[in-house]
Amino acid sequence: MPLAVWVLAIGAFGFGTTEFVAMGLLPDMAATFGVSIPTAGWLITGYAVGVVVGAPTLIALTHRWPRKRVLLALLGLFTLAHLATVVAPTFEALVAARFGTGLAHGAFFGAAALVARSLAPAGRQGRAVALLFGGLTVANVVGVPLGTWVGQAVGWRATYGLVAVIGVLTIAAVAVAVPAVASADGPLSDQLAAFRRSQVWLTLLITVVGFGSTFTVLSYVSPLLTEVAGFAEGSVPWVLVLFGLGATAGNALGGRLADWSVQRTLVIGFSAQAVVYLLLFAFAASPVAAAVGVFLFAFSGFMMGAPIQTRVIVAAGGGASMASAAMQAAFNTGNALGAFLGGTAIGLGFGYASPALVAAVLAAAGLGVLAWATRLDVTGRAPVEPTATPRPVPVPVDA
Repeated sequence: MPLAVWVLAIGAFGFGTTEFVAMGLLPDMAATFGVSIPTAGWLITGYAVGVVVGAPTLIALTHRWPRKRVLLALLGLFTLAHLATVVAPTFEALVAARFGTGLAHGAFFGAAALVARSLAPAGRQGRAVALLFGGLTVANVVGVPLGTWVGQAVGWRATYGLVAVIGVLTIAAVAVAVPAVASADGPLSDQLAAFRRSQVWLTLLITVVGFGSTFTVLSYVSPLLTEVAGFAEGSVPWVLVLFGLGATAGNALGGRLADWSVQRTLVIGFSAQAVVYLLLFAFAASPVAAAVGVFLFAFSGFMMGAPIQTRVIVAAGGGASMASAAMQAAFNTGNALGAFLGGTAIGLGFGYASPALVAAVLAAAGLGVLAWATRLDVTGRAPVEPTATPRPVPVPVDA
């Protein structure tokens, strides 16, 4: 795989670390500014809103730029937002800085996925996208635990300072290692035309519904492990390492499977997720079953990352940049939906294992939307890749 794709994965590692480390440092940041934990949750919400807003907006503003320049600009915004995080004097300023970081997130992954595919050898585009998102999954294994430890030992500002350093190093690496990749996007109207394709919207819906299942459980995995499975509180971070390992392994396999068959991989993934969540709900009281379940739902979920990204790029045709960025907004919308539904189930008194049952329903619903989209594609009523109108062949005229 080209060095440039590995460099982009380092940037993804930085984004993954900053997104998820906030959950472990939330109490420390709340204590600094004297706010409650629920109020401090705006730091996570602000980041997610930034992703949803920034993904389509920044891609629209930069659609005519060469993609290398887009990547450098987004990494610059990422780094500046982290410097603002480090020196934030008030809680409101910190929320604004987290929003700014989120703005860069969605657009970065949208642009980086297209660059990775364009640089990959033929037949290995899915693996290139998986390698990019591998930086995100490795962040959960290395970056988040290390960042949490640094934040608790030295202070949360030090953690975000180190992430800013990752941003600076990635800017330098992209400047040197990523070749100039011209934007093939054309006018903004061509980008927006992607949203006139039914398969783009169906792929986004698959993402919101099906992939929302992961955060339905992940958002409440700590009380599930401690209150239901019986783990000590100090053991939870180690169990969550299993989540990171499962996500990394699933992402690596998903890249190969995307090059094999996007459709079959998604069917296998959603089916496996539904079964895993049902088993987790049924056997959550067993520590071993709960730990294995955490690994398996991460594995089956992240196995579908590269295939679903590939599906929307193919479905978008010439509007791939905007559609790829919209996927990041869809992922975060699904995360919010899953967290809301899981919390609602707990709030209604169904217990800390109930989000797993909700997640099984969401995974099955994602499979249902996929089946609907596939039927429309096969019948030709909403094809993933519309048939191009053949160009007329000039007929030579004898003189």
